[in-house]
Amino acid sequence: MKSFGIIIPARYASTRFPGKPLQDLGGKSMIQRVVEAAKFVAPHAGVAVATDDIRIAEHVADYCEVVMTSSVHPSGTDRCAEALEKLGWNCEIVVNLQGDEPFIKTQQIHDLVAAFNDPIVQIATLKKWIQAEEDINNPNVVKVVCSNQNKALYFSRSTIPYQRNNENSQLRYFKHLGVYAFLNPILKEVVQLPVSTLESTEMLEQLRWLENGYHISVIETNFASPAVDTPDDVAKAMAYLNSMD
Repeated sequence: MKSFGIIIPARYASTRFPGKPLQDLGGKSMIQRVVEAAKFVAPHAGVAVATDDIRIAEHVADYCEVVMTSSVHPSGTDRCAEALEKLGWNCEIVVNLQGDEPFIKTQQIHDLVAAFNDPIVQIATLKKWIQAEEDINNPNVVKVVCSNQNKALYFSRSTIPYQRNNENSQLRYFKHLGVYAFLNPILKEVVQLPVSTLESTEMLEQLRWLENGYHISVIETNFASPAVDTPDDVAKAMAYLNSMD
């Protein structure tokens, strides 16, 4: 397996859920659970939290390396790139693990890293088969379509592919899960690209990478943790946590 490090971008000033990384989940903060999951993946892999808020930095300082980053980054990817520069890691792959993924599975990270055994892969991410009908037409659920070689063809908030005749009962739709892994130099490259037309239209940064010709490998997973986007989602996360006991 190629060498890798995990950077966890975490900001306090979320519009829908201020202070989300510090939300208590069963006696531990959300960010602490993400850090513990990341460290469990590989004992020798570097793990660091990238934040712009001193409250988060002080909270995690006792159990994880912390990098203070700019408060004006438009995405977690940009925050990861700044953190990578400050950390000076020379690992081959950088995993961008969002600070609201407390239930990430070890196998999912290993699958992302293993994708780079194919030398043409520059970026890797995850997808999951959508089985809830309401999610297929939900613009908050990002869909992805791929080639037979698992290369991303397009990501969209719209329903893709569109069934013109509505006759293909075997068609499967896939949800994109926003966990990424990058070749170290590729992460540094993509954040230098100007915002693209498709990206600004759909508000999906990965479209910028596609428009610029980067090879994004998409690995299917059978697991998707409960999303914690608003305070109302905490109850779902706690229910899931309790089901794991």
